[in-house]
Amino acid sequence: DGKIYDAYVIYPKNHTSEANFVEYFVYQIMPDILEKKCGYTLCIYGRDIYPGEDAASAIETRMQKSRRLIMLLTHQLVNSKEDAYDQHIALYNALIQNDTKVILLEMETIGTYGKLQESLRFIIKQQGTIKWKEEHTVHPQSPNSKFWKQVRYHMPPARRPS
Repeated sequence: DGKIYDAYVIYPKNHTSEANFVEYFVYQIMPDILEKKCGYTLCIYGRDIYPGEDAASAIETRMQKSRRLIMLLTHQLVNSKEDAYDQHIALYNALIQNDTKVILLEMETIGTYGKLQESLRFIIKQQGTIKWKEEHTVHPQSPNSKFWKQVRYHMPPARRPS
């Protein structure tokens, strides 16, 4: 299908105390579970987009080469203007071009979705979110937890390393 990645990961990139866990999740837990244990290939900004690359075109190209978009919903992402470009491109690809499925991971309780962009609310209404709960933090490395099973359900079929 010409795709290089199984999923492009969209997450808040500011360095606040709440973002520390999200960054740990994105750079440690997700690759450990989805790449090492399940055989997926992720594209993570800051790891797979290189310094000196034009960020805007790199984001767009990487998203087009991804089968899924995984968006980590946090208060910071919902309220941030800096991460808006990632979100707009992702939602455009998902809704307008209808070529990429979005997987929404609710990393903290967002509460009412009223403040979210209309396009994001539409996707939530259609498919819901997968909620990360504090108890997952105790054994985040188990790919057989309910959370990871739900994530894998929405992912494309994994290509096992040969």
